[in-house]
Amino acid sequence: MWLFNLFRKKEKVDPEMKFLITGLGNIGSEYENTRHNIGFDIVNHLASMKDATFKAGTQGSIAKIKHKGRTLVLLKPSTYMNRSGKAIRYWLQKEKIKSENLLVIVDDLNIEFGRTRLRGKGSDGGHNGLKDIIQMIGSNFARLRMGIGDDFRKGQQVDYVLGKWSAEQKELLPGLIKRGGNIALSFVSIGLGHTMTKYNN
Repeated sequence: MWLFNLFRKKEKVDPEMKFLITGLGNIGSEYENTRHNIGFDIVNHLASMKDATFKAGTQGSIAKIKHKGRTLVLLKPSTYMNRSGKAIRYWLQKEKIKSENLLVIVDDLNIEFGRTRLRGKGSDGGHNGLKDIIQMIGSNFARLRMGIGDDFRKGQQVDYVLGKWSAEQKELLPGLIKRGGNIALSFVSIGLGHTMTKYNN
């Protein structure tokens, strides 16, 4: 037995089984429970499902969980929304994760509240967080857009995005966060294409 153990090769972690799931948002108590931070809310939900806790790290807070043999590195960038790409590039390199195993979760004004849209690549769609990520690593990464609606008057976009959820939205929010978490878990377990077919509405 000892000869077997001596010559047995050390098991290697397959890099294809590791994913970076990033929720975009802004740090600070003043941004908690705002529409712009729904990405943070979803990765928080994923961590709580597995009893994991976030720890402060370089350019972001990190938690690691397992799902169906996959390792999920959950990231909440601490660089603020408009510099999210810097944190994502750092953690992709540090954890040796390919960009095709990256999922970025963001809010989207152009999608009705409660709806979701998963894509494998594309433009930033006017989202400053996505814009910075694309500048840093290119556009070939999956992004999950969480619809927050556009119920605001002209000139009040910033106030709406950085504002708290309405009473009606708050009632439906737990279901939306759960859906976002389920999409992320599906992405890492059955892949982008099958997940798009299953969840895009």
